[in-house]
Amino acid sequence: MNALPLLLIGLAIFAGGYVFYSKFLGNRVYKLDASFKTPAHELQDGVDYVPTNKFVLWGHHFTSVAGAAPIVGPAVAVIWGWVPAFLWVTLGTVFFAGMHDLGALWASARNKGRSMGTLSGRYIGARGANLFLVVIFLLLLMVIAAFAVVIKDLLISTPSAVIPAWGAVAVALLVGQAVYRYRMSLGLVTVVGVAALYGLILLGDAVPVELPDPILGMSPATFWIVALFVYAGIASLLPVWVLLQPRDYINGVQLFVGLGILFVAVLLSAPTVVAPAFNDAVPAGTPDLLPLLFVTIACGAISGFHGMVSSGTTSKQLDKETDARFVGYFGAVGEGMLALGAIIAAIAGYRTMADWKAVYTAFGEGGVGAFVEGGGEIVNSGLGLSASLSSTVLATMAILFAATTMDTGMRLLRFVVQEAGEVAKLKISNGVGTLIALAAGMGLTFSQGADGAGGLRIWPLFGTSNQLLASLTLSIVAVMLIRKRRNPAPALVPLAVVFVMAFWAALAQVGDLYDARDWLLLTIDIVIIVAAVWVAFEAIVAMRRASQEPPEAPDADMAEKAEVTG
Repeated sequence: MNALPLLLIGLAIFAGGYVFYSKFLGNRVYKLDASFKTPAHELQDGVDYVPTNKFVLWGHHFTSVAGAAPIVGPAVAVIWGWVPAFLWVTLGTVFFAGMHDLGALWASARNKGRSMGTLSGRYIGARGANLFLVVIFLLLLMVIAAFAVVIKDLLISTPSAVIPAWGAVAVALLVGQAVYRYRMSLGLVTVVGVAALYGLILLGDAVPVELPDPILGMSPATFWIVALFVYAGIASLLPVWVLLQPRDYINGVQLFVGLGILFVAVLLSAPTVVAPAFNDAVPAGTPDLLPLLFVTIACGAISGFHGMVSSGTTSKQLDKETDARFVGYFGAVGEGMLALGAIIAAIAGYRTMADWKAVYTAFGEGGVGAFVEGGGEIVNSGLGLSASLSSTVLATMAILFAATTMDTGMRLLRFVVQEAGEVAKLKISNGVGTLIALAAGMGLTFSQGADGAGGLRIWPLFGTSNQLLASLTLSIVAVMLIRKRRNPAPALVPLAVVFVMAFWAALAQVGDLYDARDWLLLTIDIVIIVAAVWVAFEAIVAMRRASQEPPEAPDADMAEKAEVTG
């Protein structure tokens, strides 16, 4: 069949979700209020709490939550067939991800921009909060480790992406100065910034960079991992307006340009879907579709990491509460569109089914490589760009989003370390917290090989913990809605589905990790299982208690704010 109907149907589902369902959530469930004084104004400090234009903030949020995950997960999951992946990405984005991301942003904004870990203490209980922090810490650790490996692989496999990937940092720094220090027009800065990025892509395609082996006593793979962690550590310490915000904003615009290139190429070339709708002949060793589909495609359908970004950085920059619908829900839609593009590239970017099967020889194959290779073929056929330039555009896009997620994840991991210090009555500075986060992240990455070669073994466990965390975040949202006597069903339904699938997957992986004698990941899996069950129990008790308590007064949000301050 032709891939074009898939693209059009997917985009129509996303558009309908934003126009209708997000409006219902914003008006009837969360009751967003433009007059509410957000933490960005109340606690403005010029570092973390910064009132931000909703389009710039959307760029930060979207690119922080997107990363490489909505590329890797869907492009791996099509091994079971494209129909299950397509349905989970489209419907999961509309009814699960958008609700979750908007809900986490609303919940945090109503509580002075506090993180989900801190909010779990208020709405679920102290024990739940401490265990919640454990799950968050392990998830963020796996995020930065897995994404470092993804970026390293792309920098080595596509050396033409090296110059634009690192040059984008300089572009972001200039964008930040232009917007915040010199107050230049956002439109003008956007056009110049995106033009500069694509100029760097052209330069990179003409001048690919392959590192010598060894370099500074390290292999190229090891060098890139170390360089990425050093960059992420520095970026996490800078004020958000210096690098994080402008980098994410300009990357967000660049992503939509890149997706536009891919989607227009699909429109013009009308590529044929060669992958099976349902794959009845999966390679040996491929796990069952249920429950692994729901954790392999984590970001791109629903992701607990989004709740960490919503409550960790985005809520501190929200100018008006009503902006949360565009920033949070449409941010999830943007990621769904990226996941849709990854599916189409992976199933229609090969000439024959034999070519497709030659890539998907085992579970875990395909991934970002299939996106770059297959998408490059579609762009080459549809727009006539050279094969090299097409691949450079898509590889750069994947690297930039993985990098934005990695540096945001590092900042969030530092926050978690500092929150854990508060629980232990220790004050941890930003610098010390960052060093702890760096040491833990690099330790996990290199535990899978001196060059991180086995880093993507983390992916199924990352997806599992990610989805468990999403369900736990939804439990906080549900408690808040119950206390306010609002309809909790939009939170409870995705909560139940995601928790069951993720918990099932966590149990299934215990045996696999034991057989592989991967004691570190096995230990992490067991810790996550125990913590998730405990927090889930505490959440059920909290929901029942909230339903039995008197409903909150109309001015309860202001009382909540005062209580959090106290």
